[in-house]
Amino acid sequence: MRRRLDLAASRGCDAVEPDNVDGYTNDTGFGLTAADQLDYNRFIAAEAHKRGLSVGLKNDVDQLAELEPYFDWALNEECFTYDECARYRDNFLAANKAVFHAEYVEPGRIADVCAVTDPLGLSTLVKKIELDAFRLPCP
Repeated sequence: MRRRLDLAASRGCDAVEPDNVDGYTNDTGFGLTAADQLDYNRFIAAEAHKRGLSVGLKNDVDQLAELEPYFDWALNEECFTYDECARYRDNFLAANKAVFHAEYVEPGRIADVCAVTDPLGLSTLVKKIELDAFRLPCP
């Protein structure tokens, strides 16, 4: 992972968003614990910062409070669908850190999504699950 972060820095990236940083909540075959995940996520954040990179926490909503001090911003996929958008209120949002949000719903649901995420202060885009160029922001 250090080499990957080195590569990002050498290519001029400003930030990184490590993916799958909630492996302890999934059947990975490694027997990861919540404590293992906290250690790893803090390690990744520290290593990114050593290289002058901003680092975002993707998902891992069960450890938001513990990880907010180490991460510069957050990215959530489908917090509307899983009813977890408000979980960012008392950590990242309270610390005035950006929370980016991608929701994979039909474009006609944009009003429903934005009615939940706008009052919280999330930066929301509706995207297609294929992650093509289509994007629809909250109005």
